Amino acid sequence: MSSPDPQNPDYTPDTSAPTDIAPLGNTRPAHTLTAEEDRNSANWDAIAADPDFIALVRAKIRFIVPATAFFVIYYFSLPVLVGWFPDLMNTDIIGKVNLAYLFALSQFLMAWALAFLYVFVAAGWDKRAATLLAKFSQK
Repeated sequence: MSSPDPQNPDYTPDTSAPTDIAPLGNTRPAHTLTAEEDRNSANWDAIAADPDFIALVRAKIRFIVPATAFFVIYYFSLPVLVGWFPDLMNTDIIGKVNLAYLFALSQFLMAWALAFLYVFVAAGWDKRAATLLAKFSQK
């Protein structure tokens, strides 16, 4: 970190990252454009009507909705089971570790597994989206 003026210190770290430098000229990065400025960058109506885009959206829905439902049901099944079947959940499995503790631990494992599965599946969606955008950028 540098402080060029001892009277008014600036403790912003010097990282030499591209975001630390304002671009010269009138061009701005795409992520800083307003909706009006970005409106003509692609024909969004044509993309939305494209069968490949519709198939991509349907593929995402086919994964995301069941995965979310599974996660919510699995997550809330622990308090439901503990509330309605306390004797079953209090069953010792390994020493003093009962079924409720193992089920709670399994929720961490399930969340990680679901996250890794999502990342793997989403990589395929990203490839399909890139192909779709490339198809429309050539027109």
